[in-house]
Amino acid sequence: MNTSEVLSAKAVDLFYGETPAVLNADISLGRGDIVAITGQSGSGKSSLLYCLAGVLPAARGEICFEGRSFSSLNDEELSAIRRERFGFVFQYGELLPELTVEENAALPLRLAGQRKSEALTAAGEVLGRLGLAELRQRRPSQVSGGQSQRVAVARALVHRPAIVFADEPTGSLDSGNAAAVLDEFLSLARSQGTAVVLVTHDTQVAARADHRYIMCDGVLTAQVREAS
Repeated sequence: MNTSEVLSAKAVDLFYGETPAVLNADISLGRGDIVAITGQSGSGKSSLLYCLAGVLPAARGEICFEGRSFSSLNDEELSAIRRERFGFVFQYGELLPELTVEENAALPLRLAGQRKSEALTAAGEVLGRLGLAELRQRRPSQVSGGQSQRVAVARALVHRPAIVFADEPTGSLDSGNAAAVLDEFLSLARSQGTAVVLVTHDTQVAARADHRYIMCDGVLTAQVREAS
């Protein structure tokens, strides 16, 4: 694990109107780190994730990616980082129904301007590593929930991003599928040196991370592990 810092947040606040969602949050992420943020529903963990990803603007504090503060970037520059350097996995996959599995997985490469044939080849390689090679031409409606989530993982990692932001990526799956998808997701991310920010309410999922944080009422606390 490379500990050089890729993302950091210092004293970050986020409000919805006058209601605080995140209060004075500090967090840092090294290259290849797996970081879990756990907490009850409504604790603010997803809000913090979308702040860290540059989707929600922080009211106060500073978030830096590879040494560049989000506040120094214009909308176009920040969008380019989200598109080219970040990946996303959502609870329900959010695949585009009109595209095939292969086309869904290739989408980040196509958005970055890569030729279709090259993007599909790269997507096929990642899908193969996730056991989905035979499903490449199917539509999302023709695959199972676990398979759909694997496609979402492939899409998040196909362009070898610096960070993947995963919001309850196994929350919609049964325990067997959840464990399998998480294994494949983290294994592939580690093999690529991609860092992961993983939001989950499941302490067993959080236990798979290198570093764990607990969020309660918008307040983020680092969890110190006992030496084994």
